Amino acid sequence: MHANSDDDVTADSPPYFRYEENRYVPTTIARGGWGPSLSGHVVGGLLGWAVERAVDDPHFQPARLTVDLPRPTALKPLEVRTHVRQDRRRLRLVEAAVIQDGNTVAQASALFLRRGAQPGGRIWSQPVQMPPLPAAQDAESLFIRTYGWGAELQNPDPDWAQTFGPKYTWLQETRPLIDAQPMTAFTRAAMAGDITASIANWGTEGLQFINVDYTLTLSRLPIGPHLGLASLTHYSDDGIATGSAVLVDHNGPIGNAVSAAIAQSGFLPTTGRSPRPS
Repeated sequence: MHANSDDDVTADSPPYFRYEENRYVPTTIARGGWGPSLSGHVVGGLLGWAVERAVDDPHFQPARLTVDLPRPTALKPLEVRTHVRQDRRRLRLVEAAVIQDGNTVAQASALFLRRGAQPGGRIWSQPVQMPPLPAAQDAESLFIRTYGWGAELQNPDPDWAQTFGPKYTWLQETRPLIDAQPMTAFTRAAMAGDITASIANWGTEGLQFINVDYTLTLSRLPIGPHLGLASLTHYSDDGIATGSAVLVDHNGPIGNAVSAAIAQSGFLPTTGRSPRPS
């Protein structure tokens, strides 16, 4: 699985983490928008990267990843520990944890299934329409490039923060996760899953729910450098929210993501990662 990597992520781009003395040291670009802590999408990416390395078999598809973010991950060195819980002929279950100062600050559970013959027949599925990618790429090298955020598919509303309606976004990772290592397709999907809470819970007064977990399910790995998310649902009461999105690549839908979040103010997108259309 590790051979399935992104050509778009170049070795000369600063990474989110540097590996030093058996620990992962975050760089300044790994900071998120909720204060002096790591962004959930890089924490999820690191956990996804770790569980994938624990199942180094191209016959197994990463079918489900659940990431728990119970507390902020500080901007300081961390460890990642993995454990294979089940190793069966058609199924492997892996757990991973992010450790800081001896405490678990984030954790994940991943299910890998063995690929096989596709059954015959047709099964109905909800169609998904995404905004088109821009004809030309933005010349600025962003951490994540985000396009088409808004209710209108072909002509996104410039007042995106106040848009009332479904949200859509295209993502493109332009930096390595760890040192100069190639970014795998599953790592990119794991990072994209964290964005579900943003597009599902963004309202007329901005983002006022902080992500505490997300679950990503995949029928296949994404192809190409771009990943899209289309919001499907949002429900919230008494400061508790649940939201979902469908994940796509340029060939169509590949899976779904669902997130649980709790009310929080003070979100401030960092420079270069603002969820705003190009």
